[in-house]
Amino acid sequence: MLTAKERKLLDALEPLASEHDLEVVTVEIVGSKKAPTIRIYLDCEQGIGFDELSSAQVWINALMDDIDPFPGAYTLEVSSPGIDRPLRTLDHFARFAGEKAQMSLVRPFNGRSRWTGILRGTQNEEVLLEVDGIVEAIPYEDIKKAHVIGTIDFSS
Repeated sequence: MLTAKERKLLDALEPLASEHDLEVVTVEIVGSKKAPTIRIYLDCEQGIGFDELSSAQVWINALMDDIDPFPGAYTLEVSSPGIDRPLRTLDHFARFAGEKAQMSLVRPFNGRSRWTGILRGTQNEEVLLEVDGIVEAIPYEDIKKAHVIGTIDFSS
């Protein structure tokens, strides 16, 4: 799911995030190779707010200065995972069981590379996704990218 560079950044960030009672949801590197944007999505048990994000920006900036992931220019964005929360680990897929999710795969599974359905947890390194009343067991290793499809209930 992560590139080698994203994995390296995640591995550097996770111990510091843990010290601050934060979770690194995922890391994304997007844009041009000469001046990429590094997106770091953070969360915490009570839900992340502006104060946690602004204090995290300080120690993340210090870490980025130390490891200098891209010599030259890059843009750093530190953010909450948002309503369409990325799903990266098996724990994420299990934690958000019952939520609608979308995923793209590195290779087709049962003839499809893109899946949308209701998460039903995990089992034996597979993500259980209910699609049209059928629960599919999609190999975790085949998932390229996945996220919750956020919904807002305006009726209350």
